[in-house]
Amino acid sequence: MVSSTSSTPPRLASPAPPSLETLVSHLVASKRSLSSVEQVWRGHEIIETTRFHLEASVTASARSSFLRSGIATQLQTLNLVHAHSKSVEVEGAQEYEEVFRTLDEADQRLKATMHRLRSTMVESRLRPESDQPKCLFDFVDEGSVEKVLAAIQDSAKAAQAAHQQLVETNLGFHSDVSRVKILLESPKAQQPHHSLVDEAQEYSGRQITIESPIPDILQDMETRSREMADNLESLVKHFDLCLMAIKHTEGGGDAAIKMTADLPDGAGLEEDMAGAPKPISEQERQEMLDVLAKDAEQVEEVVMEIRDHVTAMEAQLETVVAYLTELQHESSSVAAAFRLLEDIGSRLHAFVAQSQVFVMRWDEEKAKVNERMEELSSLEDFYLGYLSAYDNLLVEIGRRQFMEQQMEKVVQDATRKLDILYEEDSARRESFKQNYGDYLPMDIWPGLTNPPLQYETKLVDGVEKVPDISKSVIQRAIRRVEGSRRQSVT
Repeated sequence: MVSSTSSTPPRLASPAPPSLETLVSHLVASKRSLSSVEQVWRGHEIIETTRFHLEASVTASARSSFLRSGIATQLQTLNLVHAHSKSVEVEGAQEYEEVFRTLDEADQRLKATMHRLRSTMVESRLRPESDQPKCLFDFVDEGSVEKVLAAIQDSAKAAQAAHQQLVETNLGFHSDVSRVKILLESPKAQQPHHSLVDEAQEYSGRQITIESPIPDILQDMETRSREMADNLESLVKHFDLCLMAIKHTEGGGDAAIKMTADLPDGAGLEEDMAGAPKPISEQERQEMLDVLAKDAEQVEEVVMEIRDHVTAMEAQLETVVAYLTELQHESSSVAAAFRLLEDIGSRLHAFVAQSQVFVMRWDEEKAKVNERMEELSSLEDFYLGYLSAYDNLLVEIGRRQFMEQQMEKVVQDATRKLDILYEEDSARRESFKQNYGDYLPMDIWPGLTNPPLQYETKLVDGVEKVPDISKSVIQRAIRRVEGSRRQSVT
């Protein structure tokens, strides 16, 4: 708007002066346009509110950044502690599996050996005829095996309970730390529709970088406020020009008051028409009317421009409030994360102690299991020795059978030879008697007519013969013994 009455070069012709009614309508429109002062004041309020929000956002952002920095450091420490406890859990599980895998193998070997004892029947010739058939396992104290297995089972349960307790502790600790991280990430997750905040925030796992949009918005608001003030000043000057034009028109003041009498309160012109006008020349009046006509065409445009500025500032204020709200949510979440972190810290000693307790209990139970494994191994060795001894017993019986047979052969051969010698001696004695008996007196040697010496062989009383075990049984025993010897050599 021009709103000026400065002198211009003389013109050859001037347009017809506006009617009084036109001037009054310009004056009324100008009067109404001055209500834009409320829009200007609203713009000022918006700027003040935005400045307050800027201070609040800076405070919230600084507090969040400070807490995030501390939380990031603490999270690194907690992650290291959890990683160590997790490694203890994993290593414990691996050791448990390895120990009990070895234990299962030993148990399977022992059961296989016991099965061999159950499937190996004692030769009936070795037992009294009244006995029921028995296997080698019938002569074993099964209670010792059950006792060892029960002790192993108890150790396994104790180790599993300790490991499960550590697993649950680690899961709880990890859950708490994850809740801290979720709280740090939650503002962005809870308010995904705020594009300004999405652009302003970039979460990197442990730190967040916030570039507030408020300073740029505030700068734009101040620019709009200055433009609104300039526009309002132009409207005020236009109103003053309208008053001057009415006052310098004959009968204009009374006509303007009469024509605006039916307007709402505050829109009348009685006060504005008070006072006498300053005298001006006709040329100055014409120039004033020309400027007035041009400015009148722009009044509505200027009013709309002020309203557009306020509307834009209201939208900007909503953006600022939305940003601040999310920033406050983020600050609240960070504060909640910090409180949770403090709670975790108060339980950190117990958490660390739990892994140490597990290591102590596992070492204790592992020592017990290893001791029981040695007992199982000893039992297995004993049972294998028992099996081997039984096989060697059968081999020994075979050897004794062979020796008895050899002895019997010797006895039979000796008996035959003694019988031959006896017959030969008897025949010679009889021949001697026939040849010389008649010449020798009977009392010259009382033993002259005695028969030859006679021997007999018999078993010593109380000594039993070796049981009659079949050769096939003994041969199988010999093969098993020789096979065991080859295995021991290799």
